[in-house]
Amino acid sequence: MYFQHSPDLWRDFPELTPGVLAIHGITNDVTVDARIGPYHAIARDRLAASTEAEFPEIQAWRRTFSKMGLKPTGYRCASEALLRRFRKEGSLPRIHPLIDLCNAFSLAYATPIAVIDSAQVRDGIEVRYADGSERYQTFAGELEHPDPREVIFVDAAGQAHARRWTNRQSGASAVRDTTSDVLIVAEAMHATGNEDIPRLMAALAGEIEAIWSMRPHTALLRPSAPLFTF
Repeated sequence: MYFQHSPDLWRDFPELTPGVLAIHGITNDVTVDARIGPYHAIARDRLAASTEAEFPEIQAWRRTFSKMGLKPTGYRCASEALLRRFRKEGSLPRIHPLIDLCNAFSLAYATPIAVIDSAQVRDGIEVRYADGSERYQTFAGELEHPDPREVIFVDAAGQAHARRWTNRQSGASAVRDTTSDVLIVAEAMHATGNEDIPRLMAALAGEIEAIWSMRPHTALLRPSAPLFTF
């Protein structure tokens, strides 16, 4: 399987810094409470000093959404939505150990992280501009078609696994209790993303190895090396 961003996106968003991780054999019979606590604490400390809207990581994604023609406060990147909920409620609902772990990292690093059941993906994923023919399944099971020129995660069968880039993932490839194979994607747009994404990916890979006793396959992508195969 593969993951890549289209040449058009690298051209239009040269500040993009993506990190990717693939893992086989994830289970839901582990406890991550002790592992996610320190990352929640980092987020609480940052939010005590300022709101998520003032974080440079979030401001960068707001600029990206504006560049895509979207109102940033109407469509928020996933990490901003998580931070906003965490600030208001003081916690996040538990979904699945891996999702809970990745959400904690997304809070601490203020970076959107997609977690995709790769068994539900045909051949691989390209992040590209939609042509409008692609199919997207909501978490409620409804079928939508992304708008032309909308940035999506799409597989070889035309199934969109995320809409509006980092705004919302698809219910078709959401991680469930039966999920075993997973693709994780973290994307930054802020000025220090080339420093922060390697740290995020190394720490996340270390946590996954400690919790599930397996070593993930990771990569940092760039225009000269845009393809991740797993």
